[in-house]
Amino acid sequence: MKLSPTKFAQLVEEGLALIPAELRQHIDNVGIVIEDEPSLELLDDLNIPDDETLYGLYTGTPLTERAVEGEPLLPDKIVIYRRPLLEDFDDPDEIRREIARTVIHEIAHHFGIDEQRLAELGWE
Repeated sequence: MKLSPTKFAQLVEEGLALIPAELRQHIDNVGIVIEDEPSLELLDDLNIPDDETLYGLYTGTPLTERAVEGEPLLPDKIVIYRRPLLEDFDDPDEIRREIARTVIHEIAHHFGIDEQRLAELGWE
């Protein structure tokens, strides 16, 4: 699907807007960036099979694992990968939903929610 970088960024912002304000205040130190696609090295490091792809990635220390008193941490980061999403979804409504789902999925990791719990909540 063709979608300008600006429009794609707007859809990422729409996904962020779905997060309740009381939770959004806890992601102010999370950088959210858009990249074209994950590197082959990253896919290899994460053991992503060749027939699968990666739409987003959270890196950092989940809130549930942070010490009250400890050394300052670098800001967490969420990367949304534009090209895989646009290649896998053709319908504008589908791409909107999948971008929002990816954003929410990665933010959930920031809150310490793992893949199993996300699946239980219907966010597989």
